[in-house]
Amino acid sequence: MGIGVSIFFLTIGAILKFAIEPDVLGSSVHIDVIGVIFMIVGAVGLLLSFFLISRRGTVVETELPHRENHPPTV
Repeated sequence: MGIGVSIFFLTIGAILKFAIEPDVLGSSVHIDVIGVIFMIVGAVGLLLSFFLISRRGTVVETELPHRENHPPTV
């Protein structure tokens, strides 16, 4: 999940939590709880995206020891 998708989930979650009445779909569906879940998913995705971006820049190059070409011994 990228940064844009994470921000999208955070935005949709905030709209569902704070801007819509909790009983708009009836008493069996809790829109505010769904909004909180979306915000949690967006926050976790955002943290993972930042973590993976910070790791993407670190490349470790190791040089293998030089081996001379000797014929195999029988």
